[in-house]
Amino acid sequence: MKKYVCDVCGYVYDPEQGDPDSGIAPGTPFEAIPDNWKCPLCGIGKDSFSVME
Repeated sequence: MKKYVCDVCGYVYDPEQGDPDSGIAPGTPFEAIPDNWKCPLCGIGKDSFSVME
C-alpha cells in the first residue's frame, strides 16, 4: 500500500500503521479513510495529501 504525505506539515500516513488515535485501524488504505479525516499534526484535510514517491 502506498504512503501519503501531508503537503502542509510533512506528516506521513502509513497504511500499515493507520491512525489509531483518529479511529483509523492499521491496514486501512488512504483511499478508504473518511473524507472528513484531518491530518493529526496540523489539522488540514485529506485533500492536501500527496502520494509519496
